[in-house]
Amino acid sequence: MKTLLLTTSLALSSALTSQLANADSIDNIDAAANQMDVNTLKSYSQQDSDYSQAYANYRLAITANIVGQPQLAVSALQDAKASLENLTASSSNADNQALLSAVYGMLIALDNSKAAVYGPKAERAIEQAKQLDATNPRVALVQAISAFNTPAMYGGSMQRAADLAGQAIELYANPCDNICWGHAEAYTWRGLAKQNLGDIDGALADWQQALAVESDYAWAQFLLKQNGQAVEQSAKR
Repeated sequence: MKTLLLTTSLALSSALTSQLANADSIDNIDAAANQMDVNTLKSYSQQDSDYSQAYANYRLAITANIVGQPQLAVSALQDAKASLENLTASSSNADNQALLSAVYGMLIALDNSKAAVYGPKAERAIEQAKQLDATNPRVALVQAISAFNTPAMYGGSMQRAADLAGQAIELYANPCDNICWGHAEAYTWRGLAKQNLGDIDGALADWQQALAVESDYAWAQFLLKQNGQAVEQSAKR
């Protein structure tokens, strides 16, 4: 009995340590991405393993694309895709599938000719993620990003993007202690969708809320500065 209790205790302790380490890795990756620190993201993509490694490559791809390094962006996405495809084959959970769907979606965004190959894969991955855990906020967030970036003729919709980002925001209210990225991002995408729908005040409010969640979130800061200036110029006319 004592042996069983000791084994159980050790297993729980190991699982908790793994969760905390993963949470730290995600936070560090997000911090580097927020600073558009390509070199640090490269380092994380080589040092971490499994989900954290794939996530580091995903953020590296986004950052590389922003700073004008498209080849690095595609390379990082291919690495993330390979890691996640292997991971989902052995451990299919909602976060693995949702991130894989996001990676497929970004590969399409960088090269529209890949839509026929990666579009169905992205759809299957997000549907599997929903089946595995419909309450995971990152599942709704990835769906929102897809709805925003997909042309209307293929099912994209700004209103759907705003609604799905809103669902994600509601789900982020639930406690999280492991993989927790995306809360401020959900507000930012909803703001972008509102902006495209003509709701400028709503967009500005969402970007402000993104900063309330994450005070140094650079993307929301940039959008507020850019659009705040536009609003001021419009008011002066």
